[in-house]
Amino acid sequence: MTPMNTKESDAIDALVALSNRYGSQTDYVIAGGGNTSWKNEHTLWVKGSGQALGTIRAEGFAKMDRRALAALWTKTFSSHTDEREKQVLECLMAARLPGEEAKRPSVETLLHDLLPFAYVVHTHPTLVNALTCGRDGKAAFDRLFATEAVWIPLVDPGYVLSKVVKDALEEFQSLRGRVPQVIFLQNHGIVVAGDTPEAVNATYGRITASLASEANLRADLDPQGVGAAAEAVFLQALVPLAQAALGANLIFSVRASGQTILDLAATDKAFAPLTSAFTPDHIVYMGVSPVRVDHPAGLERAFGDYAAQYGKPPRVVLAPGLGAFCLGTSAKTAGQAHLLFLDAVKIAVASEAFGGPLFMTKAAIDFIRNWEVEAFRSQVSGK
Repeated sequence: MTPMNTKESDAIDALVALSNRYGSQTDYVIAGGGNTSWKNEHTLWVKGSGQALGTIRAEGFAKMDRRALAALWTKTFSSHTDEREKQVLECLMAARLPGEEAKRPSVETLLHDLLPFAYVVHTHPTLVNALTCGRDGKAAFDRLFATEAVWIPLVDPGYVLSKVVKDALEEFQSLRGRVPQVIFLQNHGIVVAGDTPEAVNATYGRITASLASEANLRADLDPQGVGAAAEAVFLQALVPLAQAALGANLIFSVRASGQTILDLAATDKAFAPLTSAFTPDHIVYMGVSPVRVDHPAGLERAFGDYAAQYGKPPRVVLAPGLGAFCLGTSAKTAGQAHLLFLDAVKIAVASEAFGGPLFMTKAAIDFIRNWEVEAFRSQVSGK
């Protein structure tokens, strides 16, 4: 493998620092979400799938042949979803440079390659997703960002998303004479590009400030005291069900009991803003949605109904007066479910500034649930 020159080495060091900056902030990235890249004329360094941005190092990026990536747009892929995804993955793997065979490039590699800027940072900021997961989010985008960014409606990630982005970038350039540096992705997040890390940071700062003036993450998540006896009774019923459903002798549970969570758990009507998925990350690390039960006696039916609908047990259970119990077969996976649940609560509350919660469609949810890429990500994350 050809060694990097000094300019490339400095650029990759900057990419690592940029990745760690955003990956270490849970308001931007949780668990294995998000991806970053740097490119020159011939080569793209893109985050390897399954890597965590907060801790990634230079060796965590896959080096890709940009000529091979560009050639993908000349190919015709199957109209059948599963076969198309398999074909695209094979092409992405073939575009790796020699010595990179052990790495799997991010599924968003094509999107990164499309943008004619050196650095690209794709994250899932909670405040941004208050907009992209709001029923009036597109109208707010048109008012706030349409002169500098493109809005991408909810589409399947990977190749389909990249194709839609390609068309949107070309249309924007045709209308405005330049390529946008910002892409808002409905029910997904944001992509920001720039020729320097400073340019990327400045753009993120400006967008965050604009959104903060429209909405805020005002969910009250400070732990509240709850009845220890009632919690013990609930856990006595919950743990055996979770053990059987998750196939583990040991179950880890993280309880979340802020006032906003207690309010959402109080009634079925109050729980409505959490009844489906906001983004792919929520599906992967938390499940399509939490379940809510009024009494421990309702847990068995709730677990059965959820498994019948989604093929997996619930990872988050809400109970009136107690809050939420986030489950996992390890401290890591329970913690991931907890973080994504808190993120969903923040989005549910903040999206009220943009018309109220907008969930992913059933078709989009089913795609993520059955997508090989997300199965790989779940496996790598230790779920």
